[in-house]
Amino acid sequence: MNDAADMSVAQAQMQRAGVIPLELVAKESGLSVMQGILDGRLPGATIARALNFWLSKVEEGVIAFTGAPNEDHLNPLGTVHGGWAATVMDSALACAVMTTLAPGEGYTTVEFKLNLTRPILPGMGDLVCEGKVVHRGKTIATSEAYLRDAGGKLLAHGTETCAIFPIAKLMR
Repeated sequence: MNDAADMSVAQAQMQRAGVIPLELVAKESGLSVMQGILDGRLPGATIARALNFWLSKVEEGVIAFTGAPNEDHLNPLGTVHGGWAATVMDSALACAVMTTLAPGEGYTTVEFKLNLTRPILPGMGDLVCEGKVVHRGKTIATSEAYLRDAGGKLLAHGTETCAIFPIAKLMR
């Protein structure tokens, strides 16, 4: 992490990790919920704590996560497991879609595709994955994301399709 402010945001999100009540999602927009995670009002996902990444940017249709893979995320050959990149990418791709949701709307990933373009190694420092909505329809949204190192080198890119539905379907 580059400075104390980034560290405190990441620490706060990781300490407050949990699940957002569906009743709140029924009342607030997706943008408000994601801003609430960034501001520390709402918990971030527990998977982010396990994989050492945190929400770092929220705008309508745009999300960024920053993360620092380490020795806990290695495959047997000593590079960062592709599952680390896939999880961060899926988070950015899906949460970008979430920023477009109206109160009472939910979403889920239908499919995503990931291309790893170079090895990810522990000790590379902070990596940033930015996701952007490409299309937002009534029931389907698509997004794209790019994972880059601190120097801007592309490490991975991908796309995702999300289904959009009334959150009440999950509240039964």
